Amino acid sequence: MRRNALIFTFTLTVEFALTAIVTLDTTGVAIAQGGSIYEATLAEPNQKTQEVSTEVVRRILAEGSAIVLDTRKRSEYVAGHIPGARNVDAPASGSVAAVERLVSGDKSKALVLYCNGPFCQASRRLSEQLVAAGFTNVRRYQLGIPIWRALGGPTEIELEGILRIFKVDQTAVFFDARSAEEFAKGSLPGTHNVPADKLASDGLAKAPLPTDDFNTRIVLFGRDSTQARTLADALSKRPWHNVTYFPGTFETLRTAIK
Repeated sequence: MRRNALIFTFTLTVEFALTAIVTLDTTGVAIAQGGSIYEATLAEPNQKTQEVSTEVVRRILAEGSAIVLDTRKRSEYVAGHIPGARNVDAPASGSVAAVERLVSGDKSKALVLYCNGPFCQASRRLSEQLVAAGFTNVRRYQLGIPIWRALGGPTEIELEGILRIFKVDQTAVFFDARSAEEFAKGSLPGTHNVPADKLASDGLAKAPLPTDDFNTRIVLFGRDSTQARTLADALSKRPWHNVTYFPGTFETLRTAIK
């Protein structure tokens, strides 16, 4: 059978690139569809669980139609995860039991698993174990957290993660999304102010964003999760892809860092 392949390539980091392949047979039927890069998957043959695209994950999160599970180590999860994702916080030998507890034994629950990108085996391995254990609605976002970020998806950071990064990552850049008046009354040391309520008037234009390294970790927080997420969404349309926001309140963060 003759096939033609249309290949889309874009750079994720200096070291990694994803190629999404759309293959057509002689009848014109798409073997691995990818109308846009947001709809791309690895399209690997003979997989035991279905793969979903970035666009499908976005829709699932908006609708709340499935539980999204982060299969990475907790230390990675707390430093930045897909918003709304739950962590399978268990050793490999106990992961299936941990998921069973998470869904209260309901093996028909819709699940979407992800980990550290196309070549990470954690989500693939656990998804197959879940199917073998009787789970009936298991899918994978095999492109994982690197592609999510590369396509403008912000991540959420847990309090545990932001405390660690604040103390040890000297290259991270912190932005406070509160108003200039609130910021003037005190913020975290070394933080820059980019008020979320000024974004409509191109407030990002004056922000001291790191233009020497677009891989720099950017951490956002605000009065509440709404402010922080608003700023994160604005940055998602810019070339910085290592953006994470704190969904808690500034007061919680300030108290913890004191």
